Amino acid sequence: MYKIFLIITLIFCQPAWALGEAIQPENSYPQVKLITSMGDIVVELERRRAPLTVNKFLHLTKNKEYDNTIFHRVITKFVVQGGGVTPDMKQKPANNQIANESGNGLTNDYGTIAMARESSPHTASRQFYFNMNPDGNNNLNPNPRHWGYTVFGSVISGMDVLERISNLHTGSDSKMGWQDVPLTTIHLKQAIILPEF
Repeated sequence: MYKIFLIITLIFCQPAWALGEAIQPENSYPQVKLITSMGDIVVELERRRAPLTVNKFLHLTKNKEYDNTIFHRVITKFVVQGGGVTPDMKQKPANNQIANESGNGLTNDYGTIAMARESSPHTASRQFYFNMNPDGNNNLNPNPRHWGYTVFGSVISGMDVLERISNLHTGSDSKMGWQDVPLTTIHLKQAIILPEF
């Protein structure tokens, strides 16, 4: 009886995004368009491999949480990161952290999208990054001694846009003390869930 109660409690205590929230519930590979000040990027998400991460990303997209943010961290041949910082360099709230799904078989290869996090494994919440190393960012993958970073999809169009962003000049931000901030502000104007075909 206790086990049944515990299972029911765990199910009903999950946030709506973790349960799918009816955002394209039957689509295992939803697509999202990111409209940026340098061009459009379209990603296809791997819901079967990273269900919690994809559902959270779709939830944030549906609720316009990514609109009017910037790509605040850019390292050539490494990553282009965004999703959680406003144009005035303020961090958006990192609510409802996601269980790490890095052991899903997807790796940090060139052109994939993954969740950024702090040093603790289960601290991803909203920020994401694109892998820009042509040889792959193998150091971001899980291994027997360390958790990795959750890959949850890949770019299907717009790698040329990401390459242009990746090659921008960067510097430090005096307000936040961050490094690798593009000297040209790159706006993520809008994120849109594309309709199913």
